[in-house]
Amino acid sequence: MNSIKPTLIPSEIPALFVNFDPVETWRKASQIVQRINSNIDLTIVRNVFDDVICMFNGSYPGYSPIKTPYHDLRHTLDVLMCSVRMMHGVHLSDTRINDEEIKLTMVAALLHDVGYAQQFDEANGSGAQFTQVHVSRGIDFMAIHLKNWLIPANWESPLRQIISCTDLRVNLSNINFNSPRIKLLGQILGSADIVGQMADRTYLEKLLFLYSEFKEAHYGNCENTYDLLKKSRAFYDSIRNTLDTELGSKYQRLSYHFKDWIGEDRNFYIESIEHNIQYLEKVITLNESEWFSMLKRHGIVQRYEELIK
Repeated sequence: MNSIKPTLIPSEIPALFVNFDPVETWRKASQIVQRINSNIDLTIVRNVFDDVICMFNGSYPGYSPIKTPYHDLRHTLDVLMCSVRMMHGVHLSDTRINDEEIKLTMVAALLHDVGYAQQFDEANGSGAQFTQVHVSRGIDFMAIHLKNWLIPANWESPLRQIISCTDLRVNLSNINFNSPRIKLLGQILGSADIVGQMADRTYLEKLLFLYSEFKEAHYGNCENTYDLLKKSRAFYDSIRNTLDTELGSKYQRLSYHFKDWIGEDRNFYIESIEHNIQYLEKVITLNESEWFSMLKRHGIVQRYEELIK
């Protein structure tokens, strides 16, 4: 164990889910993995990190900025942070995680949604039209750019498998994992993709953005935003079962991370998710004309109303 001290105290718990700033997110993620190995070389991960930031802000050659309102840069940074916290928890609880596994998981987390990116000749819409194929598009992008990031060629296969675990339509039993260890990393990332987004304090508000993406993609069976909110309660029950079975309950290891990091033996991600769901249950009891008044965080409702004008 190295000498890096926690940067958070219990009174700062709400900041756990605030990952707007790439510089600060990189700092926090690096500190966490350095508690696993203080001498880890994250050069490869940083190469990918910098390019992913460029893809979101529109400075990556040949690509327009990623414009999907729900699957934005904040979401990718949330998943990265949840992934490294979960790896740290797994490492402390029952399975030592080595340097290569840390880097594979971090790279996969950064790339799991780049399939929403649009080249200049396909820059109509927000990119949400790729909803059903964005995982495979992201995997293809990864395979093409491995050399640019100095990633070893033999990482391509495990990265394909790990990123595939973020596709909710794919059953992990249908993925031919190279090894049980690669499956473990896939379970961590698949879990972090779900838990990281649902723990966001603005998750309920951002469901409005998710509906706009589904509508653009002609995906799902929700009639409107209110319908999506109502169905999100059942979705949580379903996805919690997926987390506990197919994804191996890896999210439970987050409590080990928090106990080591801030001295609190609690799973703040699950607590935040359950708080969101409890609030959702209040929202959906209201008339459709009233529920907007319950979603006030970060001006997201106003941004959504501008988006659909």
